[in-house]
Amino acid sequence: MSCEDEAEKQATEIHQVIVVMVPFPAQGHLNQLLHLSRLISSYNVPVHYVSTAIHSRQAKLRLQGWNPLSSPNMMMIKFHEFPVPAFPSPPPKPQTAVEFPSHLLPSFYSVLHLRQPVAKLLSVLSLTTKRLVIIYDAVPSIIQDAVTIPNGEAYSFQPLSAFRISSYVWETMGRPRGIDDQIAKQVPSRASTLTPQVMEFIKTQEEHNKYSSGALFNTCRAIEAPFLDVIAKVNSKQWAIGPFNPMEVCKNSRHKCLEWLDKQVPNSVIYVSFGSTTTLSDEQIESLAVGLENSGQKFLWVLRDADRADIFVGDGRARKLPKDYEERIQLNGQGIIVRDWAPQLEILAHASTGGFMSHCGWNSCLESITMGVPLATWPMHSDQPHNALLVTVVLKVGVVVRDWMHRDDLVESSAIENAVKKLMTSGEGEEVRTRMLELCKAVKISVAEGGDSRRDIDDFIAHIRR
Repeated sequence: MSCEDEAEKQATEIHQVIVVMVPFPAQGHLNQLLHLSRLISSYNVPVHYVSTAIHSRQAKLRLQGWNPLSSPNMMMIKFHEFPVPAFPSPPPKPQTAVEFPSHLLPSFYSVLHLRQPVAKLLSVLSLTTKRLVIIYDAVPSIIQDAVTIPNGEAYSFQPLSAFRISSYVWETMGRPRGIDDQIAKQVPSRASTLTPQVMEFIKTQEEHNKYSSGALFNTCRAIEAPFLDVIAKVNSKQWAIGPFNPMEVCKNSRHKCLEWLDKQVPNSVIYVSFGSTTTLSDEQIESLAVGLENSGQKFLWVLRDADRADIFVGDGRARKLPKDYEERIQLNGQGIIVRDWAPQLEILAHASTGGFMSHCGWNSCLESITMGVPLATWPMHSDQPHNALLVTVVLKVGVVVRDWMHRDDLVESSAIENAVKKLMTSGEGEEVRTRMLELCKAVKISVAEGGDSRRDIDDFIAHIRR
């Protein structure tokens, strides 16, 4: 039975509103829209999560912070897994300069073939609801047929920071108040953070954004009020309803690294991870290994290749470390190396974790903020340089490991050692930690009853139920 037939069969009543989620096929996007699905379903709104079988399986496998089996609203989320043409999944290349992982591009183009099955699903669902709401992320061409549905309307989901997005429009608007001139001078151009191939893909989608009736942001005013205000000048309908990730982390089956963290003292461990789209060169790995060891600080390092387009095909290559390195740091109790997928939310929520050396993907930034863990920033590509600037210069809740101006340079072990010491043991690091804890508290107030983020999600739900 096809997914649209199943949807028709299961429809036993006319819903006031149904939401269809169409995520972009990359980990950070799949993750955010699954968290958003949970948030919306908590209002007793049925949610249909649409993707390929590979990416749907990936999203569910890597789900963190809540248990879908015990969630009372999980029954409100239905997954639709549509076939698309096979796409190659070559191994990623080491990051030697700014280069968005080009090996993922075939999967981006392949999911554009979801347009036809999504159109059929929307047509069926539209018969079972007073209003059909489509939330799309970076691939609006897939949902362009929504304009033919009388009771359908689409909303764009913005998976990036408001700081990054506001930088696009700030210059064209004559530099309105809200972005400090000194900060603006440091903002990198979009062209410097993306390859021409990725820019070309983005351009194929931009014309389809005209279908949007408003925008949703995974952020809140406690974090990005000035930049949301700038965007509001060109986008009057917007809702800042984040962060989406759970504030209180549900502990499922425990990863072995958490048992190691249990043995450490509070705020003593720096967590090191560069996300799902970065592969470091062997030379950079060696430098990082030496820097971490020489810092004398406890560390938990996730050392793995970037995701393939299909994470279920092939194995990541074994990453070379200095001779006897792993045995030595484990023997003296200084650190642990994790070579598989790590439960980042649980790691950041652990009392022993006192710092996070990160690529500054927006998911990672938000998770670090909501858990009150200060950052050591090392941006690699895309929105990450903007997020790193937001963290270190605007919010002042992190320290710099590598700035964007030196993105082509090897980060020496001495620079890594100094950054770790600054964050974890210096007076400056303590000030950064204090500010992060204050920001964490403000964010938790924002998402709690009566907070601005909670008011925005209440307002959005009221808007689509109007």
